[in-house]
Amino acid sequence: MERDKSVVAVGAGPANLAFAVAVEEMAPHVAEETLLVEQHDDIAWQRGMLLPWAQSQVGFLKDLVTLRNPRSRYSFVNYLHSTSRLDEFINLGTSLPYRLEVSAYLQWVAKSLERVQVEYGRSVTAITPVSSRDDGVSDRWRIQFDTGEVVRCRDVVIGVGRAANIPAAFLDLPADRLIHSTEFTTRLEGLDPAAVRRVAVVGGAQSAAEMLWTMYQRFPDAECRMVMRSAGLRGYESSVFTNELYFPSFVDQFYAGSAEARSQVLQEMHRTNYAGLAPGMLDTLYRQMYQDRLTGRTRIAMHTLTDVLAARTDGDEVVLTVHDRLRGTTDELRTDLVLLGTGFEQGMPALIRQTAASIGVTEIAVDRNYRLVTPNSVTAGCYLQGVNEATHGIVDSLISVLAVRAGEMVTDLLGARGDSPPALVGTGPTDGRSIEGRDD
Repeated sequence: MERDKSVVAVGAGPANLAFAVAVEEMAPHVAEETLLVEQHDDIAWQRGMLLPWAQSQVGFLKDLVTLRNPRSRYSFVNYLHSTSRLDEFINLGTSLPYRLEVSAYLQWVAKSLERVQVEYGRSVTAITPVSSRDDGVSDRWRIQFDTGEVVRCRDVVIGVGRAANIPAAFLDLPADRLIHSTEFTTRLEGLDPAAVRRVAVVGGAQSAAEMLWTMYQRFPDAECRMVMRSAGLRGYESSVFTNELYFPSFVDQFYAGSAEARSQVLQEMHRTNYAGLAPGMLDTLYRQMYQDRLTGRTRIAMHTLTDVLAARTDGDEVVLTVHDRLRGTTDELRTDLVLLGTGFEQGMPALIRQTAASIGVTEIAVDRNYRLVTPNSVTAGCYLQGVNEATHGIVDSLISVLAVRAGEMVTDLLGARGDSPPALVGTGPTDGRSIEGRDD
């Protein structure tokens, strides 16, 4: 079966949900012919790390819409109002929502979309160019699904995220002994407390620390070890000044910089977002380790400046070969379960590489408005979300710019069609109503 759409957005994460809202508000005529597809059966934010106590590290005003359109009906504040929790959230005295609440907000937005069609359980296997013109110029995309269905569209927006990073040392471990953070909460319920007496968490950032703390609480008899390449856990190196580098307005400055300058900025900004922990998590772990020493029952151990060289099974055990760079020694660390807080692969996702290859592009690049640079033989638009750090800054893969970026993409999409965005829909002073009764 084949059908036609104007726009297909692949992946219903925060980036493409922000795009869907921007299309509804800026180009309702396009929104009517826009399809948003998600491979899972529902929407979840940081699906593998939806821990009930974990908070977002980004303020609620950096939601899907507010920085682009503060009067939007799809704001996080309106979500709280519609679910009768605005008073309680204000009373918390924080700008950082719980991770579960952000995930619920994304679900609410998806259910509240009035024009964009959302479909779940839809896995895209290929995106290839097609032509409806006599001259053979490719002006449309052919979206192939694993069901065999095909959707043709004029523009495609790819927001699928990067794959989990599984270091080579762990590739031969059986699946039941290895859990990456992207599947942590979904695998947690299936763990047998009697079979988990020793846990090794690899990584030194927030996700690794959250997994360590969860295992410590969930399995009171387990010995929990944290193996990291750094000299120790550290907090995010941020300030009100470095936070300005996460403003959407900084993207213009970064994009205009030289390749050398951009590389330097990326290196410096890395310390403000990655390989660090939130202050509360640091304090929690240190205090628990201190209390354990007081009681004489130490269950948390930190292996710093340590590399994992290899991993194998030996009977019922997992054996990690670890190298202590400070002591210059190589030892074996035996455990029952390995948890990976090793982040994501930094290369382009496979679907993007495949799409670029289908039009003969080997060097993937986007312009300022996130549109894939294509040969003259392709006029169909392809926009890439969350993979453009080299040209748009470290913030490209984060939430902070989603709202503004979505608006820029919609504006560019319309401009390429010789169209222009109308006045925002449903956001005027007399139309700032809540969206209620749409959560069922």
